[in-house]
Parts: sequence; C-alpha cells; structure tokens
Amino acid sequence: MSELRAESVTVRFGGLTALSDVSIDVPSGGFVGLIGPNGAGKTTLFNVISGFILPWRGRITFDGQDVTRASASKRAAMRIGRTFQKLELFGRMTVLENMLVAAEAGAKRLGLMTDLLHLPGRHRAERRSAGIAEQVIADLNLGWARDRRTADLPVGSARIVELGRALCTNPALLLLDEPSSGLDSGETEGFGALLRRINEERGVGILLVEHDMDLVMDVCKKIHVLDFGRVIATGTTKEIAANAAVRAAYLGEEADEAPASPARR
Repeated sequence: MSELRAESVTVRFGGLTALSDVSIDVPSGGFVGLIGPNGAGKTTLFNVISGFILPWRGRITFDGQDVTRASASKRAAMRIGRTFQKLELFGRMTVLENMLVAAEAGAKRLGLMTDLLHLPGRHRAERRSAGIAEQVIADLNLGWARDRRTADLPVGSARIVELGRALCTNPALLLLDEPSSGLDSGETEGFGALLRRINEERGVGILLVEHDMDLVMDVCKKIHVLDFGRVIATGTTKEIAANAAVRAAYLGEEADEAPASPARR
C-alpha cells in the first residue's frame, strides 16, 4: 500500500505562515485533487511532499514510512514522481531521449566500476531502460514524435511527454502541478481521459493541483481545498461543488448564494 499522508503540516517563511496545520491524504491508487486560489499554499505543500522544503511542524508518511526528513532523491527512489507547472523538458533532446533519461534515473544504480567498464549488468540496464521508454511512448501514442526534439512540439504534446517522462520512473504516486496549463479545452479533455486511464490501468495514485475546475471535477474522486494555507474543505466532487465556503473562497461567490455548477477559470 503506497498511501500518502500529510499530517498537521506547518510551513513558515520568516514571519509568513504559508501552511498552517494542513492534513491531506491520497489513498493507494487514489485520484485526489488539491485546489485553491493563487497563493493558497498548493505548490508549497507539493514541495514539502517532494522533499524540497522541510516543514516547521508536522510529518509526511508514504507507504507506511515517515519521510518527513528524507531527501527529494530518496522520495523519488520510493516511487514518488512529479511534474511542474512550467515545462521542464530537455528541449534539444528528442522525445525518446527525454524518456531514456527518466527511465535510467528511475532504475537502480549500478556500481561505478560496472558503469566504467561497461560490464554485462550495464548493458542489461540500458536495454531495460530502452524498453521502458519505448513502451511509454507507445502507451501515450507518441510514436509520431519519437525522434522529434521536444522544443519543436506543441504545448499539448509537450505536456504528454512530461507526463510520460514521469511514468518512465515507475511511480506509485504522481504529483501533478497544473498539468493542463497552456492547453485548450479540447486538449484538456483528452488529457483528463489520459490521466484517468493511467490511474485506472496502472494503479498509479495521483495528487492533482489544478485551476481548471472542469478537469478537476471530471477526474478526481476526492478533493482537498486550501485557502490562506489552511484546509477549508475535504470531500467528493459533489460535496465540494455544493460547499458554500469553497465557492466563496475559490470561485469568488458570496457564501449565501445558492450552489451551482463550478465555472471554468
């Protein structure tokens, strides 16, 4: 079971409290949304979960282990993958080369002498990484772009490449930070279908930070809502859509207005 739990996480930057007593969870194989207005603390919480920021108080557990003080590299080795709001691809490399870098990074490291002398174990690892990269390219229907530089791809395709690169590390949990940024409505709908397929067919848990409410409501099974560094609501999509406090904080509506379907932002 690769459940993620953030318990009573507090983060302070000088006199600013970015997160205050935040607790969320992502069940093994779950699909959970994390929403809130700009500045609510979503990316800060991602950085705590990823190991880039040490919380002032609270703890992070994954797969039953306390990883609060574990490095980002150790968490990656535990199969926590992440994408970023800003595309972080190697633009001069092809799609295949980007995938190979990720697949090799996700593989167990061999000894220095094995690498230097190109011993059989090294060749087996290279073949395995190539197989993983090619399989992900096929699974994501990226064969047409296999040998193209990622810098030459449209944004929608580049987003899929970034997702594929994360999948090459064989994650048990994916942290997706604004993955639909830069996509039009048609591309977003297709991207949502792809995320559902990855979650259902691969059993990969997903924690999704996203401003596109149509996408969040379509793919997530549970949602946590942050506002001013605090969790103000947790529930199913229907419960969150009907929550007056959420609508007031996130959608800019008055708390006493009658609930309606969330609009795209």
